Amino acid sequence: MNRMSIAVTGDSLTVTRLPKDDPKLLKIREVLMKSDVRFTNLETSIHNYEHDVYPSKHSGGDWIAAPPSVLSDMAWLGFNLLGAPNNHSMDWSHNGLVRTMENLEREGIVYAGIGRNLSEASRPRYLETAKGRVALVAVNTTFRDWHPAGEQRRDFIGRPGINALHFTTVHRISEEEMQSLKVVANATEINKRVKNEQDGIFNFGEHLFEVGESGTYTRMDGDDAKRIERAIKEAKRQADIVLISGHSHEMKGKDKQRLADFQREFAYLCIDAGAHAYIGHGPHVMRGIEIYKERPIFHGLGDFFYQCELIEKAPVEFYEKFGKLSSESCTADGYDFRIASGGLLGETNPQCFESFIGVFDFADDKLQSVAIHPVTLGFNQPRSRKGVPEYASPEDGERILKEMQDLSAEFGTTIEIREGTGFIKLG
Repeated sequence: MNRMSIAVTGDSLTVTRLPKDDPKLLKIREVLMKSDVRFTNLETSIHNYEHDVYPSKHSGGDWIAAPPSVLSDMAWLGFNLLGAPNNHSMDWSHNGLVRTMENLEREGIVYAGIGRNLSEASRPRYLETAKGRVALVAVNTTFRDWHPAGEQRRDFIGRPGINALHFTTVHRISEEEMQSLKVVANATEINKRVKNEQDGIFNFGEHLFEVGESGTYTRMDGDDAKRIERAIKEAKRQADIVLISGHSHEMKGKDKQRLADFQREFAYLCIDAGAHAYIGHGPHVMRGIEIYKERPIFHGLGDFFYQCELIEKAPVEFYEKFGKLSSESCTADGYDFRIASGGLLGETNPQCFESFIGVFDFADDKLQSVAIHPVTLGFNQPRSRKGVPEYASPEDGERILKEMQDLSAEFGTTIEIREGTGFIKLG
């Protein structure tokens, strides 16, 4: 295989057209276009609010949507490979998802992780390049119970949705605390619909407990993991490079920069199955980079676009959720309320407005280099210009790269900073 360069970014919550004469965007485009493969996670629905597109009662935070013309702008910026499953995939219900797929297919951008049934959502998608064939398998762990795609039967169609990885959360408590919990369960009807205890796990309503050292841990669902592993092994036989996109908001404790237990376990499974890189995103903040078996794991790429405040239309639930506003209110009123309230979903958190472009090269199936290009998203800009990526200033870039040094050190990764770019020390 010829040397192939791959550029990866985090979440693109984009809702507006891009000014193609903007020098800041032109600089980003210049960086991306140096690579053969350019990836981002598309965290929006793509449609024109057609008559059959209905908002879901619950969203992934906001009800995010963008017109189909945004896809041509993303292609102009350089992206030729998109992850699509995330907590916003079903903001506009099943028809919104289908419209998104139709518009992506019309634009001709390779995407993965959503489908008209589970088989479509799970399967690898392929990008053809002059340097070789690239496969993408995209997965989401943050969703509601009706978001996963449904498998087809020979006598019935499947259900549109996402490629989901479920996980289980178990709380560990002392024997004395367990006995107290069982007393409460026996005195109430909290467990009338579930088995009280199985394999040492005690159900307390929807929550699971076991005796052990106090704490909470998570583990990935075995059936989902096997299905995803099969897709990776298929892709390994059909492509030169296999990439895994993992969207996951989960965290350890209350720190968004700390991994939940199952997240690292899943990234390892993907590499062990044959993936060349794991591309993690979701928590809207940066996380460290790990080199596992000579393969890069980006545990958190942060936000690449974050334009929630420019959404023009939203259902009544938006206004009830953010300020209990009247029917005469507009989305700007809702965002004014959120800003005044200290930012309810990240719009006042500067960490949500800085990230990086990761660039890594492979040749003859061997990792050659990993570079980190720091990016900011205009946190201090007016709402009209906020949330759009630009190459970080020298001062901001140095700070972002030093933060990545600290975050990655936990995984044994050394990052050297040279002339505003981070370089991971390999071997």
